[in-house]
Amino acid sequence: MDKDLGRLLYNYLIELGMAEGIATYINLIVLMLVVLVLVLLLDILIWKILRGVSVRLARKSKNNFDNFLVAHRVPRYVAHVVPLTILLEFVPIAFEDFDYAEGIALKTIKILFVLLVLVIFRKFFKSVNGYLKTRPKFKDKPINSYVQVFMIFAWIVGILTIFAIVTGTTVWKFFTALGAASAVVLLIFKDSILGLVASIQVTINDMVRIGDWITFEKYGADGDVVEISLATVKVRNFDMTITTIPTYALISDSFKNWRGMQVSGGRRIKRSLIIRQKSIRFLTEEELEKLKKIQLVEAYINARNEQIKAYNQDNKINKELLVNGRNLTNFGVFRKYVTTYLEGHSAINKNMTLMVRQLQPTPQGIPLEIYAFSSDKRWENYEYVMADIFDHLLAALPYFSLELFELPVTKEFVPVEEDEPKA
Repeated sequence: MDKDLGRLLYNYLIELGMAEGIATYINLIVLMLVVLVLVLLLDILIWKILRGVSVRLARKSKNNFDNFLVAHRVPRYVAHVVPLTILLEFVPIAFEDFDYAEGIALKTIKILFVLLVLVIFRKFFKSVNGYLKTRPKFKDKPINSYVQVFMIFAWIVGILTIFAIVTGTTVWKFFTALGAASAVVLLIFKDSILGLVASIQVTINDMVRIGDWITFEKYGADGDVVEISLATVKVRNFDMTITTIPTYALISDSFKNWRGMQVSGGRRIKRSLIIRQKSIRFLTEEELEKLKKIQLVEAYINARNEQIKAYNQDNKINKELLVNGRNLTNFGVFRKYVTTYLEGHSAINKNMTLMVRQLQPTPQGIPLEIYAFSSDKRWENYEYVMADIFDHLLAALPYFSLELFELPVTKEFVPVEEDEPKA
């Protein structure tokens, strides 16, 4: 009964002229399934071969770049190229009688081919990025920015190619239409364009490198740069928090990069002692004899005192008053003491600027500034060296009869007695 029903249906389809079309569709589907299975088997075979070759090369090669290629599965994606190419060549044969289906199949495979090429480029650039980060020469370079710029251009070309495949138009016509809508495009992609331009400028001008210590007060950043990308710069602050700064802010705002200090021979010490002006005076002979017991200024006092005496005698200076002629002051001797002390300090770089200078007097007193460079640039050691120097100088001030300015505390204020009202 079923055979008779099938025969009747087949005869009916023959009368309608549809049997031959159905048979063609069935043959096409079977043929496509067979081709897909063969392409899949070919893809697996090529992958096996490429994997074996790449693993052997990675083991024998002294350069570890191929290790990154294998780790990012570049050979696996390259293996898809041959099967896709074969499938692309087979479609016109399989869809010879189906022009509409042939066009859709060809466009789909071409789009897949473009996407595959983009993925291969992305994996390859990631391998290059990982490899260059292992090289000391490129360790502090913003390789991520370069990779992202290359990938942006690759995606632009890929999207334009896909657009041309889908619409059947040329890329130049798309550029013509894009030029008319450029204002809208610039408005939508403003941040991306700013990030791209800023990243290129930062990279070309070598403004920031990975590992640089930067201070960016506007964004509260004070620490080491750990990552530079197309849109952002990540800074690990010294309190171990992470601050993210827009890349374009590095060229539009002002920030401080401490790299110059890090690569130089020392880290600058620039701090002042504010001396009370009333404590500065000329030194008498008795005071000079007392100060000669300080070894760092003994030779200076002897030599300088002899020169001053000779000058005063030659010019017949009346020394009944110390203000007449030339004299040594406790402030001047202390400046010499500080200079000699720094010159003998083991943590100070003697090949860089070293001076002790007197600044403009202020309402609080006269600043005595120490300008020198610590040989040790590490933050904790630098702070220790600076604290050690100023501990010593603060303790040495009384030996020169000098006083440091500080605001009086409450206990030091003397109350003023008011006059009693008259009866």
